[in-house]
Amino acid sequence: MLETKWSLLQQQKMARSNMDMFENYINNLRQQLETLGQEKLKLEAELGNMQGLVEDFKNKYEEEINKRTEMENECVLIKKDVDEAYMNKVELEYLLEGLTDEINFLRQLYEEEIRELQSQISDTSVVLSMDNSRSLDMDGIIAEVKAQYEEIANRSRAEAESVYQIKYAELQMLAGKHGDDLWRTKTEISEMNRNISRLQAEIKGLKGQRASLEAAIADAEHCGEQALEDAQAKQQELETALQQTKQDMAKQLREYQELMNVKLALDIEFATYRKLLEGEESQLESRMQNISIHTKTTRGYAGGLSSAYGGPHKPRPQLQPGLQLWLCHGLQLLQPHQLHQGCGCEED
Repeated sequence: MLETKWSLLQQQKMARSNMDMFENYINNLRQQLETLGQEKLKLEAELGNMQGLVEDFKNKYEEEINKRTEMENECVLIKKDVDEAYMNKVELEYLLEGLTDEINFLRQLYEEEIRELQSQISDTSVVLSMDNSRSLDMDGIIAEVKAQYEEIANRSRAEAESVYQIKYAELQMLAGKHGDDLWRTKTEISEMNRNISRLQAEIKGLKGQRASLEAAIADAEHCGEQALEDAQAKQQELETALQQTKQDMAKQLREYQELMNVKLALDIEFATYRKLLEGEESQLESRMQNISIHTKTTRGYAGGLSSAYGGPHKPRPQLQPGLQLWLCHGLQLLQPHQLHQGCGCEED
């Protein structure tokens, strides 16, 4: 009893130890599950943050692309303005050069007029010095000449300034007009460049389509030629088979004609043999009638006939077995019922 209880207690302890082990394992799994759940939440939070960062970077990237596009447009506009300014500068340099040449020309003209006036004044002074004894009013003459000189100089200056202003206004108008024409020309050139690029792209696409269509046409031609060759080969085979069939039909027709000729000859021969057999049968019937008549009239003659033919119930005389069998086989094709009734033969 004690040993039995001891064994039962040991088994219970082992079961308890196994339960503790399973509980520890389950607790460890629960802890791992909680840890994984916490890590999952942490990773989900990090994923949300990363998605937010990705969206931010995406928005920044789009903003940078928009800024870049705007800057490129501004650069294009600035380049256009720079080109216009450079063209205006070149035109103004041409205008400045023309005005400088004109000013130099007017200056030379003015200096030439001054030299002419000075020569006139010097001539006048010489005359005055020669006529000094006449007591002329030299101061008045000098003042008058000076006034005339100043008047001529002012008038020349005013004319030069007016001409310069008119020329400058005309040049400004021409510069504006040429600037507008230049801007329109640049716009047309840029538009033509865009059209050229578009047409080049379309031409490239059409060339690709043309190449693909040419390849498809070549494949179709190759397939068509191959199909035509196959059809011609099949046609040749069919023509050969048709010719062979015609030859076979002609051969069969000849054989059929020969068979018909043989059949006709056999029919004629069978008809001849049938007539012969009918004549033989009629002769045999007449003989049998004669035999029956003689049997009824004379008894002694009947006994003689019986001894001669083997008795009163003996069949009528027959032909030779080989000839009779051959005739029966031949006539069976025409009238088998007449043959069995007339010849009375049986096949062995």
